[in-house]
Amino acid sequence: MKKLLFLFLLFFKTALFSQTVLNSLPLNLNNLNQTQILNIEDEANQDIYAFAWDNKNINILKYNKFFFLKNQFTDSIKQEKSRNLMGAIITEEKKPTLYWISQNYKNLVVSTYDFEKKTSESLNFVFPESHDYIITSFQQQTTFYILAKEKESDHLLLYKFKDGKCEIKMFDFSNFIFKNERNVAFSFSALIKRFPITKMEQDILNPIDLASKINKLYVLKDRILLTFDYNTIKTQVFDLNTNTGEVEEKNFNQPLSKTASRNSNSFYYDKKLFQLKANKDEFLFDVKDFDSEKTIKTYSFLKNDTIAFKRSPFFMQIDNNRPQQLKTTAKFLKNLDGLSTGISVIKNKKNTFITFSGFGEYFDFYYSSNSFDDFGERIPYSLSKMVYFDALLNENMDAAKDEQTEPLAIDNLFYFLNNNKNISLFDALKLKEYYILSYFDSGSKQFIMRRFTDGFMMENNGNPIMNKAQFSRPASFGSISSY
Repeated sequence: MKKLLFLFLLFFKTALFSQTVLNSLPLNLNNLNQTQILNIEDEANQDIYAFAWDNKNINILKYNKFFFLKNQFTDSIKQEKSRNLMGAIITEEKKPTLYWISQNYKNLVVSTYDFEKKTSESLNFVFPESHDYIITSFQQQTTFYILAKEKESDHLLLYKFKDGKCEIKMFDFSNFIFKNERNVAFSFSALIKRFPITKMEQDILNPIDLASKINKLYVLKDRILLTFDYNTIKTQVFDLNTNTGEVEEKNFNQPLSKTASRNSNSFYYDKKLFQLKANKDEFLFDVKDFDSEKTIKTYSFLKNDTIAFKRSPFFMQIDNNRPQQLKTTAKFLKNLDGLSTGISVIKNKKNTFITFSGFGEYFDFYYSSNSFDDFGERIPYSLSKMVYFDALLNENMDAAKDEQTEPLAIDNLFYFLNNNKNISLFDALKLKEYYILSYFDSGSKQFIMRRFTDGFMMENNGNPIMNKAQFSRPASFGSISSY
């Protein structure tokens, strides 16, 4: 999954980051194209585990909360060969358990490792015949979950793995109505086939291409939220109880525009639903309380207005080319029109940071003359376009004052990643007050852990931060969870 750096750091004239090396360890990893690194925290005692594997061995490192290495275990790869590490938990007996998915996503190997005895045990789980495909996976404390679609039914299946057992719950959507703004009805299965459900992360600013997705998923404690924005009049929300299998529906009206709008989207964060609607003449933004469904704040701007909470210039970017500034609201809305709108939200202390954006991708092909064929070889290609700007709201959802904003830990982390080319594999773990980046340095052959905090320190001049696509890199944060 791609992760992006915040744009609001554009105004700093120095490259800023705050980080500390916690430890390093020589590590021999083979075949780096087929390896992974994963970090998780044992929330019961704050121990940190790091998993690094290659085509021969799995290395398990156990650190205490002060990041001193407490234990280490290397085990050979057996049944796990030719599989991907999907996620991990720490059992109540303090045994790491890893979940390895097959290449065809039809079965799972569950491997549990014993630090004391230096042994491992594996169980094989085969998905039932009714299983269609995996939507996402996640872990909460000592339980690992997989959310999947059931074949030929308007059902989602939740697989709950705990203590060597699997419990399956079904979420039934067959009795709910799905209609677009033209009153055309369709099934739940047809909806998520046309607009696949995409998991959003709650601890980082989600990248623009993911924030523009129509159907989103959010993992909360004992709940899963689905937000559907296929209808430009309302956001349809489903609250899934992971304990009971119950499904509750809510509907939130989108902001009312004076002229027809093709673009609307939403984002759930901190018990609030943020809704965006735009066309070439208007920019509309609502913040609603999720539980009461009442509107907390409404913003409406016309194309000749200045957007009060805007904290960065408007930008347009084609592929990975250097972003171009758009000088007026009218030019931003003109370029946004025809793209899929997106909104992504994250909070730091009392302030809420928001990226408003649009994303579109165009696929075509050309014929290459370097071919034995008389007509040339058909070469496919794609072009992407994004427009975006960043905003800052205070705790009352008003425009924040013009105070200097320090970089966040996640900003510092991605700035570091972008400027260190020897990092071959990495994973980041969000803890209460900072991030931990674990990575394999291919130059020194070291496994290194660094802590990144909010704040800054002066470094060499230069600031490449305005280019959001430059900081898009495949990564997994906290878990390997997108399938």
